[in-house]
This record gives sequence, C-alpha cells and structure tokens, in this order.
Amino acid sequence: MATPLERLTQPEEDALRVLWPLPAGGFVKDVLDGLPAPPPPYTTLASTLRNLERKGYVRSEKLGNSYRFVPLVTADDYQRRSLGTLVKQHFQNSYKDLVSFFAQENKVSAADLQEIIKLIESKKED
Repeated sequence: MATPLERLTQPEEDALRVLWPLPAGGFVKDVLDGLPAPPPPYTTLASTLRNLERKGYVRSEKLGNSYRFVPLVTADDYQRRSLGTLVKQHFQNSYKDLVSFFAQENKVSAADLQEIIKLIESKKED
C-alpha cells in the first residue's frame, strides 16, 4: 500500500469483513445482515462505515437515497499490512522472532515448521 492507513477499531474491521466478499460492495442493511448477533444499531453501523470512508478503506456511492460502500483495500492487503505492523511493533521487525515466539508458546508444531520450510524452499525455486 502506498499510503499508511489508520488502524481500525473492531467494529470497523467487522464491517469490512462483511463487505469484502460482496462483489459490488454493500449497503448498511447488507452489512447489518452479515454481522453476528447482536448487530449494532443501524445508525451506529452507518457511522462506522463513514469512518471507514474517512480513513480511506471504502468509498461510498449514492444510489437513490442510500449509499453503497465499496472496499478500496483488499482483504489480502489489509492482512499483509496488519501483520507487518504487528511484526514491527512487537517483534523488532523480525519474522524469525515471530515464528520463534509461536514455537515457544507451542502454537506451531515441528510438522508445521517443516511445511513452512518446504513452502519457502518451493518459492525460492519459482
């Protein structure tokens, strides 16, 4: 991503997760229907979507007297940026330290690490 984007609140991230799979974006009602129970009030969600627009994550299109919200950031880009921020802030910008942390916490097995090594080696061959 060219420009850094502001961090998202959990409700903003939840709204984006509903919007990403919608091919043409969605209206507040679409997002409301896609959120787990209990959903936020309609006006709260509308404000959340406006905040996402202000932060540069979505754009809105006026259709009649409603707005359709379309993501400007893909799920992959958001995940990549979020992980990069996590590694930078908590692991001194070292992915090795991140993997070591998960290994020490028993969150990744030796078999998982072997799969990761195979994946890395296959990428080198490409």
